[in-house]
Amino acid sequence: MLGKSVGAAVFLLAIGWAWGAEPPARWSGLREVNPPAEPSGEAVTAIVGATLIDGRGGEPLGDSVVVVRGARIVAVGPRASTPIPAGAERVEARGLHLLPGQFDTHFHSGETNGPTMTAALLDAGVTSFRDPGHPDTYGHLLETSEPRPRAFLTGKHLDQPPPAYPDNSILLQTADQTRATVDRLIDEGASAIKVYFRLPVDLIREAAERAHRRGVPVTAHLELVRADAAIRAGLDGIEHVTSLGTVLATPEDAETFERGVDAANEYRRDGRYWLWSRLELENNPRVQPLLDLMVERGTYLTPTLYTFEVREGDKDATPEKIAGFRKMVELVGVAYRAGVPILACSHGRPPEANWRDIELIVQAGVPPLEALRGATDYASRFFGAQDRLGTIEAGKLADLVLLGEDPTRDIGAVRSVRRVMLNGRWVR
Repeated sequence: MLGKSVGAAVFLLAIGWAWGAEPPARWSGLREVNPPAEPSGEAVTAIVGATLIDGRGGEPLGDSVVVVRGARIVAVGPRASTPIPAGAERVEARGLHLLPGQFDTHFHSGETNGPTMTAALLDAGVTSFRDPGHPDTYGHLLETSEPRPRAFLTGKHLDQPPPAYPDNSILLQTADQTRATVDRLIDEGASAIKVYFRLPVDLIREAAERAHRRGVPVTAHLELVRADAAIRAGLDGIEHVTSLGTVLATPEDAETFERGVDAANEYRRDGRYWLWSRLELENNPRVQPLLDLMVERGTYLTPTLYTFEVREGDKDATPEKIAGFRKMVELVGVAYRAGVPILACSHGRPPEANWRDIELIVQAGVPPLEALRGATDYASRFFGAQDRLGTIEAGKLADLVLLGEDPTRDIGAVRSVRRVMLNGRWVR
């Protein structure tokens, strides 16, 4: 079992979004499998004096007041005009920066990244994550009294033989199997469906149609199916910037790469760098149509740049890998400027992976405030949790992070986590 059933949610028709506009909020009502404990009683906390970065993209608000009653935010505003209730616990935060709790959109919490590393997400300021796999190892999330970030699940990968991860895959051959599997995963608690790189486009379409009927998005790790075809089939998210490579490459290079992966799953590991090192992003007639399609369909990109980072002096670095990674970073900046929503994640060991990934997104050319939205507001929309999480507003749940330094001046300030509040309770 993935967890308690999340129930059906309302599916809103996908719409595109332009640079500077709101990304689409397509899902609602999707729930974590491990709702955090609420504070006892109606305790009131007032966080006073912090510079507020509310997650909505506006200019930070200096000398702010945020009032939390129980698990919810009840008041937000300037100190001069925001009353502090009598008897409130007053947290003096002058000189600090207050942000929404971050989302990790791609973190594997299974046996490799078990209780210790899942808890370490809180050290990074992460209060929610999506696990795109490892569905049989969630006991440490459901059976502990220790604070853990909110966990949103997908269940096993939908794939075909020979799977890259046999123990973490459901192998499908027919449309009926696909629809039944999607229904079962959602009934067991999945708040997203993940398709893997051998699932053909006709079954991606079946999975997407069924999931959308249930109000659940579909995301994918792609190598063999071209990303544009998968998006047209109904895909809502792309995991890994490398999933876009075969669409952007020359037809000859794309076919060489696909033949290699088709023959051996492991080919993709070094093959990605070979493919990307050969990409020409400027004056490439394949770039803009793909990005236009992603904007039109509101497709989210979780590039997982930390996973692929290779720089001069790194162990096992080669000129080909260094060049390939540089192209990956460059493409993320191009995608952002085209209007594609860029999300942050770890896909590695927290908290370092979380911090480094968002630094790389900024290095790609995403402004710090927008990169932070990719870890808060935009991510909450992709998780279907924007009604209660992702921004600091009255009525939202109190998942909050206090930083010691200013991330709008230097995104490295995300490393300066001082305190973390989860569901109205201080946990770090």
